[in-house]
Amino acid sequence: MFYSLRNRLIAVFVLLFVLAFGALSILLFDQSRSIIRSYIESSALEKMDEYGSYIDMMQTQIYDLASLVFNSAATDEWEDAVSDKSQPDGEKMLAHLKMSKFLTQTATSYSSISSVGVYHSEGTLVSMGNQVVKDPSFLGQEWYKNFKTQSVRWLAAHTDDVEIRINNNSTHPVVSMLMPIGTFEPSLAKNVLKVNVRADDFLEPLTRIHLGNSGTIYLLDQNGSPLLSQADYDSRADTAGEVKSAREDWRKQGVVYFRNDRGQNQIMVYKKLTLTGWMLVGFVSERDLYGQLFKLRDSIVLLAALLLLLSVFIAFWLSHGITKPLSRLISSMRHVQRGDFDSAENRLPPAGDVRNEVGFATATFRNMIGRLRQHIRTEFELRLLRQQAEYKALLMQINPHFMFNTLELMSSLAMQKRTDDTVAVIESLGKMLRFSLKSDDDLVALQEELKYVRDYAGILQIRFGGRLRLTIGEEGDLARVTVVKFILQPLVENAVKFAFRRQAEARVDIRAERAGGRIRLIVADNGIGMSDLQRRRLLAQADAARTHQILAGGDRQIGLGNVLARCRLHYGSLFEARIVSAEGEGTRIELILPVQEAIAHVPFAHRG
Repeated sequence: MFYSLRNRLIAVFVLLFVLAFGALSILLFDQSRSIIRSYIESSALEKMDEYGSYIDMMQTQIYDLASLVFNSAATDEWEDAVSDKSQPDGEKMLAHLKMSKFLTQTATSYSSISSVGVYHSEGTLVSMGNQVVKDPSFLGQEWYKNFKTQSVRWLAAHTDDVEIRINNNSTHPVVSMLMPIGTFEPSLAKNVLKVNVRADDFLEPLTRIHLGNSGTIYLLDQNGSPLLSQADYDSRADTAGEVKSAREDWRKQGVVYFRNDRGQNQIMVYKKLTLTGWMLVGFVSERDLYGQLFKLRDSIVLLAALLLLLSVFIAFWLSHGITKPLSRLISSMRHVQRGDFDSAENRLPPAGDVRNEVGFATATFRNMIGRLRQHIRTEFELRLLRQQAEYKALLMQINPHFMFNTLELMSSLAMQKRTDDTVAVIESLGKMLRFSLKSDDDLVALQEELKYVRDYAGILQIRFGGRLRLTIGEEGDLARVTVVKFILQPLVENAVKFAFRRQAEARVDIRAERAGGRIRLIVADNGIGMSDLQRRRLLAQADAARTHQILAGGDRQIGLGNVLARCRLHYGSLFEARIVSAEGEGTRIELILPVQEAIAHVPFAHRG
């Protein structure tokens, strides 16, 4: 891909733009996020400080009012009156009304206080506005029992019966502070002071503190539960661990970065209120906090993409005049490598279209193609003639070799006076000679080659008798298949020879198989075999051997080397030979040839 000059030029443009805009966007994003983060953190903590001061002021008013009621002589008189069992109910009612008036006057001095009530253990409620109610049901309410048993002094936002009566059935939630009267121990107190502050007075200034677009700040009590009417806090169960860690941390305020259960990056800002143990906690996601920054980053990426497309277009435009003739010249060179000279000349630009260095190189290459084509044509014709002569020499080498072996066998049979066997050998030899004398073509039908091998096998069977077990098998459609002449008999002869070298009985299996477009000729024996080194060396020598080396090699080359050389001369790269052998385990030789079916006679010199 990058061999092309145009592609390299485009790659450089793309790389420069990607690196430049990538580095710019990352640097700008990180620096902006750092600045925004620092500003948000300081701003949120500063607003939390302001809100904390506001909470302290309200708590101070609540504690001041509670202190006045706790230490007031009016409270002592009321407590003595209602505790005196000798007092008539009218006197007790009068004392209740005086206490209610006192609570009203006291609460008026504190703007933050919504209502005040005193709950007597006998089931009486005294509150502002001359509200005296005999209703012992409050004794069973959770807030009262928790105060008496667990000293829970602050109540989260809730609706209060006193608040409803005083403010004309208003159901605004309130936050309450409980305090015992007459003792400091809630469990011993007969009277409980309940000071109410509207929850909206806490919540309204809290909503003015913003963390991003959707961030929320919560006011939590000393147990980590929300004090105000912020029901969405229950949906943040995955933040409980971070809140707990912040509460246990020694620092009074801080910022925590964490990842929630959905894999989103979250920011938690917290501040502890020392007066009551409350804590302000704010949550916001990074995506929300840096929403504008993410939009800026996306805009930069979009701009970079547009500029990248523009740069690629410019690179194409600039490189077109330079790389197009070069690309055509390179394409022509590739066709020359494959030997397709016509396509190579067609790929070249017309002469005279480019009048520069590239044009000169193109004209020179066109002249080189013409000269190269003429040289290859001449060399091919000479090589074809030489190849044909070498092939005929290899073919003629087999006949004398086989003839000598067979004549020796016939002489031996005659000396043993085995007349029938001698006649059988002569008949088989005659058939083989008639086949071998057909030297008008180097290709024969595979069935004729197999018949030739069967005649040869008949001679061997007479020679060795029961000591030789030789089988010939066929598989697939072999009726019209043609192969190179005399390629099986030399292999069979070698197989028999090496099978008898170290044992009294020889087994030779011959198979011809057709599968798809390939023919497999297999000769296997139970001979002495060979080592892996010998096998690889034999294949290498046969592959690299020249024809004149085989012709001068004597008996050791007549078998396998002769066959491999002739197959390579005829089939070229379509021929494949395999040898499977191990010492003492026999040898298996496979010749894999392309399928060639019988056609009209074509001389060897005209075959491609």
